[in-house]
Amino acid sequence: MLKQRTLKTLTRAVGVGLHSGQRVELTLRPAPPDSGIVFRRVDLPHPVDIVVGATAVSDTRMASTLSNGDARVLTVEHLMSACAGLGLDNLLIDITAEEVPILDGSAASFVYLLQSAGVVDQDAPRRFIRIVKPVEVREGEGANLKWARLDPYHGYKLTFEIEFDHPAVDSTGQRVEFDLGSGQYAREIARARTFGFTRDVEMLRANGLARGGGLDNAIVMDDDKVLNADGLRYGDEFAKHKILDAMGDLYIVGRPLLAAYGAFRSGHGLNNKLLRELLSQPQAYELVTFDDVRQAPPGFADLMPAW
Repeated sequence: MLKQRTLKTLTRAVGVGLHSGQRVELTLRPAPPDSGIVFRRVDLPHPVDIVVGATAVSDTRMASTLSNGDARVLTVEHLMSACAGLGLDNLLIDITAEEVPILDGSAASFVYLLQSAGVVDQDAPRRFIRIVKPVEVREGEGANLKWARLDPYHGYKLTFEIEFDHPAVDSTGQRVEFDLGSGQYAREIARARTFGFTRDVEMLRANGLARGGGLDNAIVMDDDKVLNADGLRYGDEFAKHKILDAMGDLYIVGRPLLAAYGAFRSGHGLNNKLLRELLSQPQAYELVTFDDVRQAPPGFADLMPAW
């Protein structure tokens, strides 16, 4: 049986929120089978649980925000991406503010934290959402077109194409394909950082956002070049970060996908719109388990390797 996974022991992290600039502490705890991933706002007078789910997404401007009506938690996508990459199903996340810390701007620190705590199998079958019929969402036309799509696939493969009119981005690879079954998430995707432009950062800060952003947790560009002294971590880091984000956004559905995801200029909003479209079409998917791990997609029965 291909089993669900949680942490072996708890682990902690401290950082600042990308947009709030506020200090925040995370405590990541093991959770029982079938409990899913739950954020718990422990800074409130009475702790509030926010269960990860596609319909819990309340805002997708600049990041993915989850809410249950009483509380919210912002910028969950990098941590969710790490959970997807490592195959974690059940996790309780205590958080002392409303925004997940940005750490180094990628998912690498979360991968390190989770792997350091240890990932263990649980005595319950892992349940996948298997796509059996294509689902697509589109926005805009012509130069403003963007789209995202899920197709049937025995595994989990993501293809993303970006399009930025900027010299620093144009000189890099703008189309990336990644198959989770390769076992290379930590090495090939997790280290890709979020990115932005100095002109946008100034505008965001004027509106009370990006207060915690800087060269230590993002790729920052002026009108011509990357300003980070150490340059890029990958030759196609911009497109790889979009894969990282998409993995986090899609894992918000609450179960791992068996699908081929393709996207052109998509973002948090369109990714969530794709999930909602999928859930509105029950004929487009089915829930499956694998009693015989040999029937699972290649690589899915293995714990993801360390760096």
